[in-house]
Amino acid sequence: MQAQQDNGALSSGGNGGGPTLRKTFKARHLTMIALGGSIGTGLFLASGGAIASSGPGGALLAYLAVGIMVYFLMTSLGEMATYMPDSGSFSTYGTRFVSPAFGFAIGWNFWYNWAVTIAAELAAATVIIKYWFPDSNSALWSLLFLLLMFGLNVLSSRGYGESEYWFAIIKIVTVIIFLVVGVLMIFGIMGGEAVGLSNFQLGGSSFHGGFFAFVGVFMAAGFSFQGTELVGVAAGESENPRRNVPRAIRQVFWRILIFYIFAIIVIGMLIPYTNPDLLRGGIDDIGVSPFTIIFNKAGLAFAASVMNAVILSSVLSAGNSGMYAATRVLYAMAKDGMAPRALGKLNSRGVPVGALLVTTAVGMLAFLASFFGDGAVYNWLLNASGMCGFINWLGIAVCHYRFRRAFLKQGHSLDELPYRARWFPFGPIFAFVLCLIAVLGQNMGAFSGGSIDWYGVLVSYVSLPLFLLIWFGYRWVKKTKVVPLDQCDLSTTEG
Repeated sequence: MQAQQDNGALSSGGNGGGPTLRKTFKARHLTMIALGGSIGTGLFLASGGAIASSGPGGALLAYLAVGIMVYFLMTSLGEMATYMPDSGSFSTYGTRFVSPAFGFAIGWNFWYNWAVTIAAELAAATVIIKYWFPDSNSALWSLLFLLLMFGLNVLSSRGYGESEYWFAIIKIVTVIIFLVVGVLMIFGIMGGEAVGLSNFQLGGSSFHGGFFAFVGVFMAAGFSFQGTELVGVAAGESENPRRNVPRAIRQVFWRILIFYIFAIIVIGMLIPYTNPDLLRGGIDDIGVSPFTIIFNKAGLAFAASVMNAVILSSVLSAGNSGMYAATRVLYAMAKDGMAPRALGKLNSRGVPVGALLVTTAVGMLAFLASFFGDGAVYNWLLNASGMCGFINWLGIAVCHYRFRRAFLKQGHSLDELPYRARWFPFGPIFAFVLCLIAVLGQNMGAFSGGSIDWYGVLVSYVSLPLFLLIWFGYRWVKKTKVVPLDQCDLSTTEG
């Protein structure tokens, strides 16, 4: 049986005996990629705005719903990634289980999303660094950070894995300390009197702002969790994906519960949602991050500086991850003839340098666009990428649903799967529906009131018609069709 092949049987290179992608990720790397993938500015900064907009109850419900959705998506991705680990998982699974056109569209969508994310993180990092060096040159800092990300990725996949491991450790330790301090403050052991549930029930309810506010927080929560899917891309370079990927996947639900849900509870109990500082907790104002507010209340005067350093590490981590993931998917698409063939070559260390250079150049160009027209070009690029993460998640749900059906259709037994996603088909269907709501509800406010805000609609939804155009355009040019279930390629080796 092909499914029973050795764990290391998948060749990620396929270069006719030439260099291949190195299987250097150990279990600890994949676990930290899974744990640290979504811990960043979404938790450290956006959580305050979420509570201010929808109240602690609304924020808690929104983050819990998205957390459950992400859990199902991760188990779906885990089932496919353990059976056929591939560094170009998004395009490869889309091509095999849906259609070549869908794989082409989802691959380029994923690449664009993370290439532009590099630019966003460069912009954020240059703002954060001004906390210590207010008169320094932003362009020089962005170049330095870009070279750092490029250097970590060009050395080997191990360079990315090790850097993400330590970035994740910093974030996780910070959150754990925050939760411990927060619980001590809730019971009055630190920072004064016990607050109990008074702030959670402010105004007689823990919910605030109504339905549209809740939907807005749901969107923000979705953006916060984006990055958890990177473990699927990293599976192709794992030493033992059939053992290590499930181990990392199993961490997802508990991470969501502990890091996000408990953090929302602590913030909601300690800071009134009417506190105006919560709405001002942006990248350029770390002094009012909810984490900083609570640390200051606890008497930790150095909180702002420490949190600034932690958030800087989170931003660099996101850019580092984006560069790795976008490079690997672009490499895989080049191997499949969906991108220029030259981008499918590896150097002697197993790094797709051509794909890395193109991804780095696009990220830098997008960042440079922020200097033109008051940042209008950059804002367009960033807004266009905002929906791409949800489209990627939609793709995971669709691919897994068809993978499982094709697997059974072709006479395979579920016992052959190294890791089996629970609650099928409910899991991928539930995730698909919530992702679809998130995609369609990106800017519901543009349709409220007496007239439609067409500019807001265009900026918010532009990536959806672009995705459909790429999908159906490729289908029309190449005359491709949906792959019948009994013809889906379930082989676990290339070729």
